[in-house]
Amino acid sequence: MSAISSTPIEELVQPVLRWYRAEARDLPWRRSAFHDEFRAWGVLVSEFMLQQTPVARVIPHLERWLARWPTPSAMAAASTADVVRQWANLGYPRRALWLHRAAIEIDERHGGIVPRDIDALLALSGIGDYTSRAVAVFAYGERHPVVDTNTRRVLARAVEGRAQPSPPSRRDLTLMESLLPESDADAAAFNAGAMELGAVVCTARAPRCEACPLAGTCVWLSAGRPDTGDTRRRQATFEGSDRQARGAVLRLLRDAAPAHVPLDAVLPDWPDARQRDRAIDSLIADGLAEADGESLSLPR
Repeated sequence: MSAISSTPIEELVQPVLRWYRAEARDLPWRRSAFHDEFRAWGVLVSEFMLQQTPVARVIPHLERWLARWPTPSAMAAASTADVVRQWANLGYPRRALWLHRAAIEIDERHGGIVPRDIDALLALSGIGDYTSRAVAVFAYGERHPVVDTNTRRVLARAVEGRAQPSPPSRRDLTLMESLLPESDADAAAFNAGAMELGAVVCTARAPRCEACPLAGTCVWLSAGRPDTGDTRRRQATFEGSDRQARGAVLRLLRDAAPAHVPLDAVLPDWPDARQRDRAIDSLIADGLAEADGESLSLPR
């Protein structure tokens, strides 16, 4: 926090606001028409999809999803199999189950309206600190700190002089809160701007410091961009992993739905039979597949 005291907050906030309002990407969830049509539900769905999935892959899925289920109540009435099938190849399909459960909870507890209260949002399935605040801020204009991986990287470099952020903690929210402008609109824009800056300029591997609005005040840049270490958890390689096997089984079930697939026809040529069986067992345990005697299918 010492870097904040040596650099006036306005010299951190105002450049980001100006840059964001001039350079922000044209994304569906930022358009006024999107909010007019889908409001908080569209923001909530987009945030679920954007977890660990690139923006370019999310946009077409989001548009199809909201065309099919434009409200939480519409999705709450859908079958689990339809939801998993619509999720398609977005990855991490448990998010589809959590989103479906959240839609049912919104329908039952909140009359089909996505709540704006942080605690009410946190009580929904699959929603944590980031998603709850993102919905409250970007859908309802509430004033809260919103911190994702991109934001944390910007703060680590510009404010604390570190090449990469430390593992997530409540301290991130405290730091972002200390930087938020008083105006609700400016606070929302600064939240979005910090995320955008980390996504397109202050990137993890190849930061474009020459294009950064914080180049004149960034503590890390002024120190010569030192290598201060990286304690981030590394994601396991996908090729040959249990995740790859799970994805292959789920893709087979989606393509076959609503029919069941005989168990002996589920990836019979997979190079590691035990891995295939683990994938099947884990999908059943997660509620993403159902076994019926000697066959397998998407959940009903």
